[in-house]
Amino acid sequence: MGSNIGIAWENFYNENILNYFKSFQENPFALISLIIDIAIVIFLCYCFFRIVKGSRAWQLIKGIIFLIIATWLSGLLNLKILNTILTGIMNWGVIAVIVIFQPELRRALEQLGTNKFAKFFGIDKDIATKTKEDIYKVVIAVQELAKSKTGALIVIERDINIQDIIATGIPMDAEVSPQLLVNIFVPKTPLHDGAVVISNNKIAAAACVLPLANDADIAKELGTRHRAAIGISKESDSIAVVVSEETGKVSVAKDGTLIADVREDVLKKILITNIVTKRFTVDKKVKKSKLSVLKDKLSKDKKENKKIEETVEKRQNLDR
Repeated sequence: MGSNIGIAWENFYNENILNYFKSFQENPFALISLIIDIAIVIFLCYCFFRIVKGSRAWQLIKGIIFLIIATWLSGLLNLKILNTILTGIMNWGVIAVIVIFQPELRRALEQLGTNKFAKFFGIDKDIATKTKEDIYKVVIAVQELAKSKTGALIVIERDINIQDIIATGIPMDAEVSPQLLVNIFVPKTPLHDGAVVISNNKIAAAACVLPLANDADIAKELGTRHRAAIGISKESDSIAVVVSEETGKVSVAKDGTLIADVREDVLKKILITNIVTKRFTVDKKVKKSKLSVLKDKLSKDKKENKKIEETVEKRQNLDR
């Protein structure tokens, strides 16, 4: 058995690896093209893994990787029957992969030239503006729900994919609007019980089921909505906005912590700070604010110096 493995590896090395590296001596530019080829493949794999990470497809990818390794090993060990079966599965598996990963592939094509790829190339100004507008709409809806003491739970997806959570709800794929958000949470309607998930500037789904946080340090008076908001903010980087149906108070869950009794201006600031990309404007604003503070200090110092000089002159005149 050991000798068969050694012979198989020697044949594979001589026929493939050795000949492949000999080709670089004949054509030096082949090495450059190989490096470019590898870099492009790594980048595409990275983008794909970022899209599917955190979704149910991630578990399927592990199974596919196992099948690829098993097929390669069966060929290397000359296990003909097993290799034939696995090769057949791999050949037909291409169609199965397209069917299984249909949502992820669709998302990847939709994002081509939009937010994630555009952000990579630094052309996300329009997306930032649209996101800011959507945040204002969410804030308006939350204030309306708070006034009427209507219970609500709105989750805003950020970088980590929460497609598995979206899959638990009713798909909507609707534009964000205050009227629609308020209508969803009207009591005794089919969609009011559960969370609304906003993903890629769209209301992706309603009546979604969220994981509950069962930490001992969470206050006992907090209801299911608040625990669900904390739970989703722990398992992802999403931000959850909660409206209490008992008090009408607004809370925000972020990074596993709950900020209670949030005012309208504070809610707007939290969402814009954590969701909208600041990029170039932040540094300029900071620099301007620092300069203005320095100017104010200098002007105050000048005024104080003038007052001191005036008092000194008055005293000198009185002494004379």
